[in-house]
Amino acid sequence: MNRVRLEVGKAVVGQDGAVTGLLIAVLARGHVLLEGVPGVAKTLLVRTLSRALGLDTKRIQFTPDLMPGDVSGSLVYDARTGEFEFREGPVFTNIVLADEINRTPPKTQAALLEAMEERQVSSDGVTRALPDPFLVAATQNPIEHEGTYTLPEAQLDRFLLKLLIEIPSRDAEIDVLRRHAAGFDPRALADVHAVIGADEITAAQRAAAAVTVSDDVLAYVVDLARATRESPSVQLGVSPRATTGLLAAAKAWAWLVGSPAITPDHVQTMVVPAWRHRIRLRTDAELEGVSVDAVLGSVMQQTRVPI
Repeated sequence: MNRVRLEVGKAVVGQDGAVTGLLIAVLARGHVLLEGVPGVAKTLLVRTLSRALGLDTKRIQFTPDLMPGDVSGSLVYDARTGEFEFREGPVFTNIVLADEINRTPPKTQAALLEAMEERQVSSDGVTRALPDPFLVAATQNPIEHEGTYTLPEAQLDRFLLKLLIEIPSRDAEIDVLRRHAAGFDPRALADVHAVIGADEITAAQRAAAAVTVSDDVLAYVVDLARATRESPSVQLGVSPRATTGLLAAAKAWAWLVGSPAITPDHVQTMVVPAWRHRIRLRTDAELEGVSVDAVLGSVMQQTRVPI
């Protein structure tokens, strides 16, 4: 995984946190929502990561006229045989880049629900398994709302992490310009090569899942979740799916840093990216300028930490 990080760094500068988050999602078999203003390398990051991992990737440009069949696939009439055959959609790949996912209506967004949760596609009474590993990396723009649709809670809850892609630092941006001045082509990625493959990824996923966790830490995760539901600023707290997602992310993070067991520190590191998209604030709290990240920080401060 460190080799993957170095390989991604050949093309993407100043986004170490996002790279780590994507690696955690791969290890935890989860999906990622990338949010950032245009031009901060969201798409480039996913394309570079898929190449470094040696995985197939397909991009879906979500638009208002995109239909569910354009995502999952559809039945097509074959004039030679006189029968309908299923033509696979772009979701049949290892990494799906769902670009600007909030620009398509909820009906089309719902085409991803079964794929993200059960890693399969059902059509005409037939269930077809998706490749393994499988990950959806969706992007959205936080500042442009014209022509967009709010992601429904059922969709958001299926993302393991929501990562905020920030503007790089001054030094990192100078490095970006230096690379472009030297002829770097973000479309070619000629210098990025696969350093691991699907079998090694599967082995790493199993190793991360085998990280041990004590009952005290499990209880701590549940106490944090219950605290979000009881917060006066929160209208909708996290679901049980969110607790299992946090546990998987904390296991992956613990494994990445070489720990054989989860500690409360690992849980606290993953709380915000794993839960920030699953909480709905009350209207009065939003009007007062309260942020979800601040609420989660307060929840962690007020919840007793096991020793």
